[in-house]
Amino acid sequence: MSSSASLSDYRTALTAPGARGPVITSLLGRLPIAMIGLALMLYVQRETGSFAAAGLVSAGALVGVACGSVVQGRVMDRVGPTKPLLVMSAVFAALVAAGVVVIELHAPVALMTALAVLVGASQPMVGPASRALWAQLLPPGPARDAAYSYEAISMETFFILGPGLAGLLVAMPWPGTGLVAGAACMVLGSVGFASTRAARAQRPEPARGGGSLLGALASPGMRTVALAALGFGALIGFIEVGVPAAAVGAGHPTAGGLLLSVLSVSSVVVGIAYGVRPWPRPMHLRLPALLFGFAALITLLALPGTLWGLCLALLVVGSLITPQSTAHSMAIEIAAPEGTATEAFGWVVTSVTLGAALGQSVSGQLVELSGPPASFLTASAVGVVLAAVLWLRRSTLLPRTREDLSLAGR
Repeated sequence: MSSSASLSDYRTALTAPGARGPVITSLLGRLPIAMIGLALMLYVQRETGSFAAAGLVSAGALVGVACGSVVQGRVMDRVGPTKPLLVMSAVFAALVAAGVVVIELHAPVALMTALAVLVGASQPMVGPASRALWAQLLPPGPARDAAYSYEAISMETFFILGPGLAGLLVAMPWPGTGLVAGAACMVLGSVGFASTRAARAQRPEPARGGGSLLGALASPGMRTVALAALGFGALIGFIEVGVPAAAVGAGHPTAGGLLLSVLSVSSVVVGIAYGVRPWPRPMHLRLPALLFGFAALITLLALPGTLWGLCLALLVVGSLITPQSTAHSMAIEIAAPEGTATEAFGWVVTSVTLGAALGQSVSGQLVELSGPPASFLTASAVGVVLAAVLWLRRSTLLPRTREDLSLAGR
């Protein structure tokens, strides 16, 4: 999995027979992925007046997403994406409605948090389903690599739009507008994707997990990919707390969200170019190199004394976000046991989510004690250590035959 993708490969992938419907509907279904949690947090804060309560509820949704992505992925690998997506769309819609009622009634925070966990777990995982569908639509090669790169780039775009939309809609006369609009968008996109001919025709490969509870994670290579995703998520978590804290310290608290969006701007631009000429080419070298480079660049965030300087540093740091997301997605082709592609991507989502939660919690403590620069330098140190671990595990990502992958899952 070391090939590069040209711009013509992106066009070939997105115009492949049967791809148009899944591409359009999955875009709609994934647009609110970075919007639901923030919209829920802002809604709870507006209704209760408590950031502490809002933080607990938002964390509950994050935990739910981390758990639900793996479970849904495993089910989709067994029965295909259509039935699970339709069922979870209905459950998700019902739970969001219940959550709105509970929040409007100012129920105890414990009840709101419990419902948030269920809302997160029931979010229909159209992202992993979309990623897995490319193996059916395209043969191995540059066009499929371009499709995986497109998946990562589109996700970064949604991470730009989602928080902005949530912040805009919470200012509407009813603060729950963002949550309901995001949920409706996710349900419509997921149902639409599940109803496409390509999704309905998908035939799952026979699973080779041998009954292991770990499923795709039973493969040593998948554990390496999950570790890379965990480290990536942790560093993002450090940044997501440190940057707004720096904005508050500079006397511009509303600039935090705008500064974070700068990360995604450079990430998308560089991500397209990186997909054309990735480096290092071998995947077993690419994962540790990208995480190390990302960790090294984060030290730049500790240097600026002004928000403009921080903005420029974020542009540089953001350049290695989409290349890592793309590498994680492509590494699944090497690491995942046969018949576990959707679940494997679910493990990547879970690892990034848990890493982000860990990074945010540690960064919050460091910011309170020593300020944002200490958080950024700690993030860099953590990233370097994890990159070293990935280097030691690099042999688990050497290309193997399908027979090897099947045995790895037993």
